[in-house]
Amino acid sequence: MTDTRGPQPQYEGYATGPLPGEREPAPGQTSGPYHPPQAYASPAGGTQGGRPHGTQGGAQAAAQAARRPRTGARTTPRTRKARLRVAKADPWSVMKVSFLLSIALGICTVVASAVLWMVMDAMGVFSTVGGTISEATGSNEGNGFDLQSFLSLPRVLIFTSVIAVIDVVLATALATLGSFIYNLSAGFVGGIELTLAEDE
Repeated sequence: MTDTRGPQPQYEGYATGPLPGEREPAPGQTSGPYHPPQAYASPAGGTQGGRPHGTQGGAQAAAQAARRPRTGARTTPRTRKARLRVAKADPWSVMKVSFLLSIALGICTVVASAVLWMVMDAMGVFSTVGGTISEATGSNEGNGFDLQSFLSLPRVLIFTSVIAVIDVVLATALATLGSFIYNLSAGFVGGIELTLAEDE
């Protein structure tokens, strides 16, 4: 089968120029294999056979392999401890704290005494015990000792308040004196040592 069409004209655009989608070569640049643009520059030492040149590239690869974290390893948190020593106690601060604490203790004592008296009066303890004491101490000339009038609520509260005031004065004085004594003893033996640890 022979071709009778004769010689066909060639398209100059495709014969001399690039194909559709290709870039035109820069002037002065010979045609060669196409190299796509690279996003990152090649390493300074170059590569040979996929391996870095020299011992420096091998050291970098070993360091990167050593820095790779292990996913299966478990780390247990360490509890930090600190050993401290109470070298001196400020007497002024000790006096203020002991004064406030003794006042709170005195108020609690008064309130507790009032509640206890009301509970015992509601249970009839004073009337029963007072009747027994009055019969035992009574005579034909007069009645015996009246426990209910002696242990009335106002008298109990007054007596408890006096005890609370005395407790406040004594506790404050003893705590301040104790701070002076501690400072003197800490100067000889070094004071009390404490070991503090963080909460896990």
